[in-house]
Amino acid sequence: MRPNTLAEAVERIQTGLPRDAVLAEFVDAFDLAKTDQDRYASIEREPNLTGDVRLDALVGAIAEYLAKQRRLGRVPHWAADPARRLTKPWFTTESPSDAMREYLTFASPAEFASRNIFTEERPLRRARGPQPAKT
Repeated sequence: MRPNTLAEAVERIQTGLPRDAVLAEFVDAFDLAKTDQDRYASIEREPNLTGDVRLDALVGAIAEYLAKQRRLGRVPHWAADPARRLTKPWFTTESPSDAMREYLTFASPAEFASRNIFTEERPLRRARGPQPAKT
């Protein structure tokens, strides 16, 4: 069963489930939500701070990115918490070369880069993606 909220996803990660899989399942649930109100509700409740500074910053970036990319009209207030920012850069690619670091620095969306997270241009890309509107 997919986590229906980002807070629920963090709770599952804290129980030991794999971070990447749980966050991907959450993004799928977010994309399948029927309305923008449902999408916002899935990121509105603040996830617990975990003590894993990378995870804490990452969920702030995810909430802000999804809110802006899906044009929800607002970003949850908790995403701006200073605890949701890293003090040292994190390049999400394993052992990146200097060239890869430069690319990630340039390509990272502002919602991630502002938190010192450097990742690919479309970090939450899923094969499913947002569903087109029915006519």
